[in-house]
This record gives sequence, C-alpha cells and structure tokens, in this order.
Amino acid sequence: MLLAFALAAPAGRLLAQEPEKKETHAAAHEEEGGLDLWKWANFLLLAGGLYYLINKNAGPFFATRSAAIRKDLEESLRQRQQAEATAADVDRRLAALESDIAALRAESQRELAVGEERMTRQSAEYIAKIQAQAEQEIASAGKYARADLKRYAAELAVQVAEQKIRARMTAPAQDAMVESFVRDLK
Repeated sequence: MLLAFALAAPAGRLLAQEPEKKETHAAAHEEEGGLDLWKWANFLLLAGGLYYLINKNAGPFFATRSAAIRKDLEESLRQRQQAEATAADVDRRLAALESDIAALRAESQRELAVGEERMTRQSAEYIAKIQAQAEQEIASAGKYARADLKRYAAELAVQVAEQKIRARMTAPAQDAMVESFVRDLK
C-alpha cells in the first residue's frame, strides 16, 4: 500500500502539471529537484519495505525450501539405495538361477544314469529268467525226447525179437514149447 502511494504521488503531479502553463526554466529546475527528493524518498521506502519483507519472509521461505530440497535429496538417495539393493538382489538371483539350472541338469543326468542302470539290471534279470525258463523247457523236452526214444527203442526191440522168434518158430518147436509149459504147470 505504501508502494502504491509512493508511485501515485509523482504520477499525480505529472497529471496536474499538464493543464497548467509551463513555468520558467528555473522554477522547473526547482520543482525537478523536489521531484528528485520524492523519487529518492519513494526509492528508500520501497527498498526498506522490500528489505523488511525479504528479511521477514525470505529466511523461513529459503529455510523451508532448503529443508524440502534436502528431504528430496535424502528420499532420492534412499530410493537409489533401494534400487541398487533390488538390482543386486536380481543379480544374485540370476547368478543363483544359473547355478540352480546347472544343479538341475546335473541331477537329471544322475537320474538318467540311475534309470539306465536300473533298466540294464532289470533287462539282465529278465534275460536270466528267460534263459532259465528256456533251459528248463529244453531239459524237459530232452527228458521227454529220451523217454520217447527209449519207448520207441523198446518197441523196435520187441518187434525185432518178435520177428526173430517167428522166424525160428516152427510147428514142431511150438509143440515142444507148449508141452514144456504144461509140464511146468503140473
């Protein structure tokens, strides 16, 4: 408000001078000196008011602004540290992921080897069972064939003996045998 009054006073004088007649050069110079005084007074009032307002409001404003900037810097530092920690955690997980993948591959290779060994062992056991069964069947077939061969040989021997006996058997020999048999019965 003081500023408005200080600015309005010289403007009012200038407006008031227009309708009047122009005064002499000395009077104008005298009045100009008075104007200079008013200009200096107005400047001093304005500078004092600005100094008072700046002193009163600028300190807390700049202190608040400095605190806000400091707080923002601390917050950004905290966020940066969190981001670095997160990045380090991600890097650690990626490194662990590679080792986990390697471990899984090694485990699958071990399981595959164990599976192959088990399959080989089971195949060997199955082959052994089949061989044992085949040997039993062969032995059984051999026994059957030997028994069949013995029976056939016995039949053949009986047929040969029968043919020999028939060839040697004559009517008088048959009568002698029958008489001998009857005598043995008595």
